[in-house]
Amino acid sequence: MILAACTQKPLPADPALWHIIGPDESEGWLFGTIHVAPAPLQWKTAKVAAALDRSDEVLVELANVADDAAVAQTFASLSHSPGLPPMSERVPPQRRKALDALLSKRGIDPVNMHDMETWAVALTLARPQDADDAANGVDRGVLAAAKGKPVIELEGAKGQLSIFDTLPEAEQRDLLNAVIDDAGALDDEGKLVDIWRKGDMRRIEAETRTGLLADPELRTALFIARNERWTKRITAELRAGRKPFVAVGAAHMAGEDGLVGMLARQGYTVRRIQ
Repeated sequence: MILAACTQKPLPADPALWHIIGPDESEGWLFGTIHVAPAPLQWKTAKVAAALDRSDEVLVELANVADDAAVAQTFASLSHSPGLPPMSERVPPQRRKALDALLSKRGIDPVNMHDMETWAVALTLARPQDADDAANGVDRGVLAAAKGKPVIELEGAKGQLSIFDTLPEAEQRDLLNAVIDDAGALDDEGKLVDIWRKGDMRRIEAETRTGLLADPELRTALFIARNERWTKRITAELRAGRKPFVAVGAAHMAGEDGLVGMLARQGYTVRRIQ
């Protein structure tokens, strides 16, 4: 599979990119990435390359996103607890058949997940099955192209996974139910990649109101609150006179609750340039 990924022709792309200008003439860029793709992507357009070159630091969700072993170790350290109820008891009866089907499709024996916390079960079922898909993620490409620029983590693996780990059990079960209900969409990577390649923020914004993000509590924890924290860090970098290139999932740019809207409400001019 790795050989196949290396020989695949990259798909052309025109992803969304914004230029930030502050009241004090500070500047930075917002670049919406996609974390997984079934083929390499030509994400580094002339405008993206120019913005990356002009920046003096890169802000990402995880700096070690390409270190699969380290991320897996962090996941393992947070995801297990003794004395948990069987997985089948953590979903309502009407979803148990669908859960069994999804486990079978993923090739997972539920016995091996008996002590896995509910949020971790949900993420395990939701993640891509082909390792090449994650290797084609644009975040990894941005980090590889950073050329020695300082890299700042907005969350890090432990910080990001801790958001899920600290959800109340009821919300963790809502997350698992959403993954089960949205299983078909999760496997339709092609649709999401096509939307991202076109830079279609209207459709991306619509996606942020479906699935698990349609649940108000999960939307607050996994989308709005994270964007608020990231906005604080981005504005701090801008006020310090630095020029950040912010590369995070494109969904985090979308709508009034996205980074673009939050920065605009704080007096920044955020103009889409691609």
